Amino acid sequence: MKLYYVYIVRCSDETLYTGITNNTQRRIKEHNTGKTKSSYTYKRRPVELIFAQEFREVEQAILYEKKIKKWSRKKKDALINGNENKLKYLSECRNATHYKYKPE
Repeated sequence: MKLYYVYIVRCSDETLYTGITNNTQRRIKEHNTGKTKSSYTYKRRPVELIFAQEFREVEQAILYEKKIKKWSRKKKDALINGNENKLKYLSECRNATHYKYKPE
């Protein structure tokens, strides 16, 4: 059975890059050797693997990757650090419409 990984790397400029692969060691090596000049990480090498989550189904991995890419830096940091409480807090809705029916 093939496994898939959603991963996050820290780039040399301290930015984070999220991707998907079926082989994290190979993929990190590709990032660090500059395999693709047009990639986000090409000018931000070296990169360091700081998070990886394993999936059995590629569809689930793709959905998770897309979800994480939309997250704020604070939320990604909470995930990377395993801070579940902070991740839950940062995931709460805080816009005005959320409190429209707030009891007084």
